Amino acid sequence: MEQVLGLTAVAVALLIGLGALGTAIGFGLLGGKFLEGAARQPEMVPMLQVKMFIVAGLLDAVTMIGVGIALFFTFANPFVAQLAG
Repeated sequence: MEQVLGLTAVAVALLIGLGALGTAIGFGLLGGKFLEGAARQPEMVPMLQVKMFIVAGLLDAVTMIGVGIALFFTFANPFVAQLAG
């Protein structure tokens, strides 16, 4: 039982930590490419900005799904229920 809880805690930490790391890298690349595009063609900035915010929302959505799964494993762990039953 303790091993299942310990490994679940490690899995939750990895889900949240790697999700945050991936989002940070994604936002860094996204912002850099947006600035490159804005510097090359300033007249395209409004269109590029809209697309950048759409992609930023999708990046955050992926991370929030990982956080939701991590919370599920933290508070309603199905592995503990299998051991108890």
